[in-house]
Formats: sequence, structure tokens, C-alpha cells
Amino acid sequence: MNLSDNMEIKDLLDELTGVPAVSGCENNIATLLSKKLSDYGKVEIDSVNNVICTFGEGKHFLLDAHIDQIGMIVKAVTDDGFIKLDKCGGIDNRMLTASEVSIWGKKEVRGVISSLPPHLQSKDDEKKVPSLGDVAVDVGMTKEEAKSVISLGDRVTFRRVFMPLLGSQICSSALDDRAGVASILLALEKLKNVKAKITVLFSSQEEVGLRGAKVGSFIDDIDEAICVDVSFGYTPACKISDCGEIGKGVMIGFSPILDNKISRDMVSLAEHCGISFQQEIMGGGHTGTNVDVITVSKKGIKTSLLSVPQKYMHSPVEVVDTSDIEATASLIAEYIKKKAGEENA
Repeated sequence: MNLSDNMEIKDLLDELTGVPAVSGCENNIATLLSKKLSDYGKVEIDSVNNVICTFGEGKHFLLDAHIDQIGMIVKAVTDDGFIKLDKCGGIDNRMLTASEVSIWGKKEVRGVISSLPPHLQSKDDEKKVPSLGDVAVDVGMTKEEAKSVISLGDRVTFRRVFMPLLGSQICSSALDDRAGVASILLALEKLKNVKAKITVLFSSQEEVGLRGAKVGSFIDDIDEAICVDVSFGYTPACKISDCGEIGKGVMIGFSPILDNKISRDMVSLAEHCGISFQQEIMGGGHTGTNVDVITVSKKGIKTSLLSVPQKYMHSPVEVVDTSDIEATASLIAEYIKKKAGEENA
């Protein structure tokens, strides 16, 4: 499969986003990705559902992207058959009211989140964003019927969306961070014959505290790490200074905790190779990505951050441009080829 073809990338994203994997329940996406990595080397799924594959010899690069998605968790089944929820990752409460959801119990159970009709709302209700404690999922069942297929602790996702937009843009749930996963898979297609050692870490539980990367990056002899995630794509409600622009290329991160030389080398290489890019400047001591734990793993790892610009993050209708995924993959591949060539010269 030639993943550089735009339609093939769309098909890959459709496949990756079609597997529900709320934090702590990444088993199915881990199984899928272990099959995709098996052509490159031995694959391990560790005790926290990280998918790890190492192959090749030479300068050792770690490539990371997280596989979990935000969602909710079943907290209770009420006497009248409604399902009460709690958060599992950074759910935006503004998305709750009247949303369609899937509960991943003994089978997929579809339902809708309760809402209060406007006729019954007070003036205060009109201004209030509901909390998860204020709402419940209506699955159209009695308590006994619901409990026969739904258990406490089952994960819940917003109804799956996958919709190609005009041009090369895709609207889907779970693109955070299946877009990053797709970028790495595409990069691997370009790195089949490179003289380097590569460890792919498709990490779990990023959305609940970077937990998978914290243990998954505890690997011997890593020389450099490249973390791939999504970042903010500009929309009219945003400050342009806080965002990249969708369709304008990979976002190369600059931060006090990122290796400055690698970031600048990435910029120079992108310019030299004609790869579309933009710079993302992040102050402070954290990036909100797996970088925050990878950089301090073991004795410390030189780490860079590449991001796919994404609109509507942590919503059911995230939007990315496949050209940005291609640019991310191309920069990963060209960077590793260049470094490996220098090492083997």
C-alpha cells in the first residue's frame, strides 16, 4: 500500500479512528497496530497497552504517538435505567447536552445524553454549562435491561464521525492522536532501508496523565526521540499567535524542554527539502504532550515535538488536513535519514 497517496491516507485514518480506545481500554487499537508494525520487527504489547516495536541497527531513534482518546466512564445505572458518567480525559462539558454516544459494554449500546427542553429552563439554566453530574445517558432500557449489557467502568465515546471535507481535510473523532499514529506509519514506509535503530512507541493513557509514555520510554540507549501529536489549528475564535494553520504543514515545536538544536535542525531540513512547516513556540516547562515525560526518562533524552495542526481539539468533530500528515511523515523520515547518514559516514 502506497500511503503517500491521499486516498490511502484517508483510508488509513478511517481505519484508525474507527477503533474506540478510551484511556485504559486501548486493547483493540493496540492489537490493530501490532499487526501493522509486525512487518518491521518483533512487537510487544506491554502491561499498560503500549505497543512497542524495535528494528534496525545504528543511531537509536524513539518515535512516539499516543493511541488513547478522550471519553467517559460508566459510574452508575439509575433505578429508572439512565446511565451516569464520569470523565476519562479532557471532555469539554459544552459538548454534552443532547449528544449521541456509544457505551462499549458487552456490545455497543447507543444512547443520547439527556437535555432539558428550553421551555423548562430557568434564566440561570440558559447560561449554565452542564457538568457530567447534571446529565445522564438515555439508552431506552430499564435498569435490568441496561445492567445486562452495561457494567460499571465501561467506557463511553461520543458517536463516531468520519467525514471527508473538501480537498484534503478530514473531520473525525479520535484524530487526537490517530493523526500522529498515521504520520509515524507513513514515515516507516519511507525508512525501510535506513541504517538506524528505530523504536516505535504507540503509547497508552496520554489523556489521563502521559502514563504510557512515562514507562514506555524507559528504554536503553535511546539517542533521540521524536514525539508526534496534534496541536491547535486556527479558527476565527482563536488567537492566531496561539495556533498553527491547517494545511500549512507540520508544526515544529520550540520549548524550554525541547532540544533547541534538534528543533532548529528540523527547520533547516524542512527548508532544504521543500517540506511545508510552521514553528510552534511554547513557553513554560511543559508542552501538554508525552514530551513532558520522555525528556526526563532514565538519564534524559533529547526530544523534539512535531505536531499536526488540528481544529476543534477534544471534540467529536476534530479536523486535520492529510497534507499536514504527509509533511510530518516526510520530515521524520528525512531527519532520520540525514542523522543516520552522518553517523555512518
